[in-house]
Amino acid sequence: RLGLAHIALDRPLCTLSGGEVVSLGVARELLRRPDVLLLDEPTNNLDTEARRRLYSALDDFTGCLLLVSHDRVLLDRMDRIAELSRSEITFYGGNFTAYQDAVEQAQHAAEGALRSAEQHLKREKRQRQQSRERAARRSGTAKRNIKDAGLPKIVAGAMKRRAQESAGRSDDVHARRLDDAKARLDDAERALRDDDALVLDLPETSVPSGRMVLDINGLRISRGGRVLVTGTDLSVRGPERIALTGRNGAGKTTLLRTLLGEIEPDGGAIRAAQGRVAYLSQRLDLLDDDMSVAENLTAFAPNLSVTRRMHLLAQFLFRGDDIERAVRTLSGGERLRATLACVLFAEPAPQLLLLDEPTNNLDLVSVGQLESALAAYRGAFIVVSHDASFLHAIGVNRVLRLADGELTDT
Repeated sequence: RLGLAHIALDRPLCTLSGGEVVSLGVARELLRRPDVLLLDEPTNNLDTEARRRLYSALDDFTGCLLLVSHDRVLLDRMDRIAELSRSEITFYGGNFTAYQDAVEQAQHAAEGALRSAEQHLKREKRQRQQSRERAARRSGTAKRNIKDAGLPKIVAGAMKRRAQESAGRSDDVHARRLDDAKARLDDAERALRDDDALVLDLPETSVPSGRMVLDINGLRISRGGRVLVTGTDLSVRGPERIALTGRNGAGKTTLLRTLLGEIEPDGGAIRAAQGRVAYLSQRLDLLDDDMSVAENLTAFAPNLSVTRRMHLLAQFLFRGDDIERAVRTLSGGERLRATLACVLFAEPAPQLLLLDEPTNNLDLVSVGQLESALAAYRGAFIVVSHDASFLHAIGVNRVLRLADGELTDT
C-alpha cells in the first residue's frame, strides 16, 4: 500500500532512498496496530505518489493520530489543529483551512483591539496631563487669593494642604487608569501574532517576456552507471515559473546541479543567458557560517552602501544587533531569510533561480516568507518540490516531469 512492493525483504536499509526509509518506518508502525500513532514530518522526503499513498493509509487508520507537519494537504485531512506558540498550546476545531480562517479572524480582532488600546492609552495620558495642568492653575490662583485676602498663616496652610491632597487624589486616580490602559495595551500586543511577512520589491531581477534564459540541447547525464537524463532538449524563456517533478531518485537534484555547472554532463550543450544563475538547496548551505549576516551580504553585493545594506536586511527582518550575528547561530527560518537576502540582492541579480526542495525543513511561517519572496522575484525559476500548496502559492505556470531519463512537459 505504501509503494514498497518492489523492495526485497533482505535489502540493506542503507541502500534505500530517504523517501523509501520514511515509508518503511510508517509501514512498520502501522503493522504494530498502535492505538496512538505519532508522526514527525512524515512527508518531508516523499515524492508526490508516495505522499498520496501515505494520505490513503492514514485516512484508513482508526486509532488516534498526532502529527507534526507543514504539509498543508496532509493537515487539511486532520480533525483538529493544535498550535504550539509561546510555550502554550491552543486547539482549533476542524482542519488546517478552518484553522487559517480562525487565525485570520482572531488577527483582525487583535489588530482592532490593539488600535483601540493605543487610542485609550493616549487619551488617559492626555487627561492626566490636563488634570495636572488644571491643578497647577488652581494652586496658583489659590495662592494669589490667599495672599490678597490676608488670611492667617494657619488657615492659609490648611487650605494649601487640602488643595494638595485633592490634586494628589486626582493624580492617583489618573495613574491607576493609566496603568490599566498600559495593561490593556500589553494584552492586546500579546494577542497579536508576530508572524512577520516579507514585503519586497525586486526590480533588478526582472526578465523581459520572451528573452532566452536557458537553452539545453541533447543533454545526457549518468551517475554510477545509471542513465538519468538522455538526449533532453529544454528552453526557458522570460520569467517562467517551472516545477520539476518526478519520483525520488529520478535525478532531479543531479539535473539542477548540472544546469548550475557543478556536474559535468556526459553530452549535450547548456547555454544560459547573461546574468547570474542562483541555487538554493534544502540544506541552505550557501552562506559562510563563520561570517555575520551583514558580512555575507557584503560578499554577495560588495557595492551596496552601509545604509542600503541595513535597509535591505531590515526588509528581511534583520534589525539592530541581529545583522551582526554569525550565520551558524541562526535558526532555520532566520537562515532562510539571510540566504534569500544574499541570493536575491546579489550582484548581478539572478535571472534564473534553481530551488531544490526549499520547503523541506521549514516551518509554516518560513514557508510563507519564502512564498512572499518568490512572489516578488521577477526572473525565471525551476523548483523541485512535491508540496502542491507551495507550488500553487508561488504561481507555477509550467510543469516538467523527469521519468526514465526523459524530461517532458506535462
